[in-house]
Amino acid sequence: MGNGAKAQQKRERNAKDAKKGPTSQLANNKAAMNLKCKICMQLFMNTSRAPQLQEHATNKHSKDIKDCFPDFQG
Repeated sequence: MGNGAKAQQKRERNAKDAKKGPTSQLANNKAAMNLKCKICMQLFMNTSRAPQLQEHATNKHSKDIKDCFPDFQG
């Protein structure tokens, strides 16, 4: 058996074990966008922290975090 045959067998073995389907993270990121500013309706990921949301509220709307994100649990 030559090196070419060994390499082909290894490729076939690895192809059988390889993940099938898309590996993009975009769908998961889109589903995680569940914090919404009540004033401008901008979406934020559920992993956003209070300082980032407070910065949005003060810079965009000159309001407090509770005015823009009343359902946020900090």
